[in-house]
Amino acid sequence: MTDPISDMLIRIKNAQAVKKETVAVPYSKMKQELARVLKESGFIFDFEKKGRSIANKKLELKLKYRDSFPAIANTKRISKPGQRIYLKYSEIFPKESGFLRIISTSKGLMSDGQARRQKLGGEVLCEIS
Repeated sequence: MTDPISDMLIRIKNAQAVKKETVAVPYSKMKQELARVLKESGFIFDFEKKGRSIANKKLELKLKYRDSFPAIANTKRISKPGQRIYLKYSEIFPKESGFLRIISTSKGLMSDGQARRQKLGGEVLCEIS
């Protein structure tokens, strides 16, 4: 698999399309941090790491719905393995409400609003609405 973050986003989107309560994705620290940002922003209820061995580690996400509609309507991978997209903190402008850009900064993954408040730029991983 060349892009595990994109795989995680598509798994979440597909699970919500068929109204699943949870979705399991292969575990990595990056995916765990991505799930943390999604939880803090209100797009998922919770997440939990399961399994002990490296081959069996999974990250289980509890999905969120609003009035029987998925909380995550659309996902878009911005920075891809073939083309990385970086923004300075002064270039991070607020989007409409309901949109979230996840940025990889020197202090870890955070939402675009947090990065702007802390005056940090970085790689724009994805956009979620």
